[in-house]
Amino acid sequence: MPTEVALLGSRALRGEQMGRVDVLDKVKSLAMLPDGIHVRTEDVARYFEVSTGAVRRLTDRHQKELAENGLRVLRGAELRSFQSDMVSLWVGDGVESYPQAATQLRLYTRRTVLNIAMLLRDSDIASCVRTYLLDAEESLRTQYASLDHRVTRIESCLTGVGSALQELGPVLVRMSERLDSLDRKVEMTHQVVGAMSLRLTDVQQDVVRLDGRMDAFAGQLKDLRRRNGQRGQR
Repeated sequence: MPTEVALLGSRALRGEQMGRVDVLDKVKSLAMLPDGIHVRTEDVARYFEVSTGAVRRLTDRHQKELAENGLRVLRGAELRSFQSDMVSLWVGDGVESYPQAATQLRLYTRRTVLNIAMLLRDSDIASCVRTYLLDAEESLRTQYASLDHRVTRIESCLTGVGSALQELGPVLVRMSERLDSLDRKVEMTHQVVGAMSLRLTDVQQDVVRLDGRMDAFAGQLKDLRRRNGQRGQR
């Protein structure tokens, strides 16, 4: 785990923490300009409870790094345009006037302020921000270690499942073969039943024809008996 001294001295370590701007509000409320995006040098100094001179000197020493994390210096037409926008927002919030910069204005974003917190040595507020960052990183490391352990256990379980599936494979193949054989037998049974049904239909027709012939034969016998009876009476 990196230490506070390492964080102060390593730009690479500071870069790893630049997404944690939420830590600023956990330590202290940061007053933003009306646009909700920027703060001025005096706002940064007020947040860290140091002089504006201390903030300016630190900004001059680390201007390139801070510029990569949102620091802007406005001059001329760009400054006048920004001040006009701020005045409009300020008046909309019910404030009568907006403090004007003379020739230039340094603007900081929340990301820039976090960057300063990892550079500013003589500020208890900055030290608290760094402590929060380091504690949060340690918590994340602990959670990651726990998650890694759980993933390892799952992987070991999956290994066992893989072995079981390999053993189950031949059994499933045999079952599939038996089911295919059973399907063939059922199909053959259907064919036999179909053939028997056709033969029964033929038998039924034969029975119908036999019934007709029996009825005709019975009629003939009846006529014969009637004729024989009439001859006996004579």
